[in-house]
Amino acid sequence: MSSDNLITDDVVRQGFWEPGIESEALDLVGTLSCVEETAYVWDFASDKIEWEGNAAEVLHIESLQEVGTGQDFNALIAAEHIGRRLEAVANRLSDETERGVPYRIQYRFQPGGRRSRMSIWLEDHGRFWPGEDGKPLRARGVLRVINDSYIEEQRLLYHSDHDELTGQLNRLRLTEALGAVIARSVRNDRPSAFMVVSINNLTVINETFGFDVGDEVIAAVGRVIKDKLRAGDTLGRYSSNKFGVVINDCGPGAMQIAADRFMKGVRAASIRTTACPLTATISIGGVVVPTQASTVHHAMNCALQALDRARAKRLDCFMAYVPSPTRETVRQRSMSIADDVISALDDNRMRLVLQPIVDANTHVPKLYECLLRLHKADGSIIPAGDFVPVAEQLGMARLIDRRTLDLAVALLRKHPRLIMSLNVSGLTSSDNDWLASLSELTRRERFITERLTIEITETAAIQDIDQSAHFVDGLKDMGCQVAIDDFGAGYTSFRNLKRLNVDMVKIDGAFVKNLLIDNADQVFITTMVEIARTFNMKTVAEWVGDTETAQLLARAGIDYLQGFLYGLPIRSEDFVDARDPQPLLAKN
Repeated sequence: MSSDNLITDDVVRQGFWEPGIESEALDLVGTLSCVEETAYVWDFASDKIEWEGNAAEVLHIESLQEVGTGQDFNALIAAEHIGRRLEAVANRLSDETERGVPYRIQYRFQPGGRRSRMSIWLEDHGRFWPGEDGKPLRARGVLRVINDSYIEEQRLLYHSDHDELTGQLNRLRLTEALGAVIARSVRNDRPSAFMVVSINNLTVINETFGFDVGDEVIAAVGRVIKDKLRAGDTLGRYSSNKFGVVINDCGPGAMQIAADRFMKGVRAASIRTTACPLTATISIGGVVVPTQASTVHHAMNCALQALDRARAKRLDCFMAYVPSPTRETVRQRSMSIADDVISALDDNRMRLVLQPIVDANTHVPKLYECLLRLHKADGSIIPAGDFVPVAEQLGMARLIDRRTLDLAVALLRKHPRLIMSLNVSGLTSSDNDWLASLSELTRRERFITERLTIEITETAAIQDIDQSAHFVDGLKDMGCQVAIDDFGAGYTSFRNLKRLNVDMVKIDGAFVKNLLIDNADQVFITTMVEIARTFNMKTVAEWVGDTETAQLLARAGIDYLQGFLYGLPIRSEDFVDARDPQPLLAKN
């Protein structure tokens, strides 16, 4: 199809042409040129685009060869907008093969390439027709240069792309720009770079002058970095005090030079604020893409890791990402654990086991501690200690604690004589929603709550003593007892211990495992027993592994013992109530 009849055939095909009117009566190409419009036909199989004859003039390019294919045309779309065209046309699926699928999008077009400062706004509307697989087969459309009549639309479009405070790209558009640059770097086999820039002294500024002045500093630093960018590079706000910078055609050496330029510019800038002139410094972490990171998510993680190293050095520092086999192993393990946790929660493969806590003198079980186990799809079992710490770091602790609570309350209902203790994470120990869930599940029935002891760790309790005391009070109002777990691992003063008003103290196993040979541990145990008695608290010694240690703890006045000396944890489904329990005798 020649460009001379491209518009005519398209118009006739879609019913916009009235038979009997000679095409020469209207100069369609000339008319389109007057309103800065042109047309195209895009064949997806070959990626070839056939343009109307006025396309070069409308698009402000030298030759139609510059936009001869979809890939060529996409290379001139601003990086933050390339995703729009792909989502609207190339990446869509449809079965509408007769009338075609309409689309209408706006984006910024850079005729001189992404490193050019010249750009025009285009409105792209047309239809595409899918093939048998539902993917676009061909498209016909019209491009129009947007002018003053679209000022309001451009304003709304700008706000959808840009951060309100700094005027730079928002995180969504920054992410899209990074993805486009990675894809182009892979295609052209030329490296680029991504950097995360953090303002170092913002916390002090916020505390001293207020958050409004802090916002002024953030915006000013963004402007300084923007002024130091090369044409075609991209700046966006990554988070509250962080910016992301995407740099085209940039290897390790050029990345260092760019970082030095940014740091020097910010360091030298006098930032005028409503309070007084201020200065700022920045730290930068950077990664080369796609050499060191081939996806957006990986690139951001690598840059943040490098930033952490930079911030640990000094106030004004750049660090490039350095691959670490150990760190990568940890990252892969964390990802695997996260997948296992989500899968187990979705498929109801979390299970409880019960470890007895026995009377120190009679060795008869007094209560049982609930321990969580994750059953993998392949049948293997993972103990809580192998996945809970990672899950807490990844923000999954509340999900796990809620599922554990569901299982524990169900077990208490099934076994009316069972007395149980239940661990909760540091996040949950200050979570009012978890308290509400406990109230809802137990229906505040005392025959349930009075058989339940909630264990919170000492380190979690001391992070916010007021909030922890409120959490403890809420539990005791419902009838639960409360224990401090791993006591001795943190720095709780005995005054705070009294303030929390807990019922039981579980002494960290680190003070028990070497008790027979460590005089300091023996003094600690004796002192803890005396103080607990003063506060009317029961004591539990963990990690009891031999008869001699058990006997020494009993003589010291410890109330309860817990450890493998009294058997392995029991699967909850195998637990049986025993009205006359026999002592659990140690096997030497």
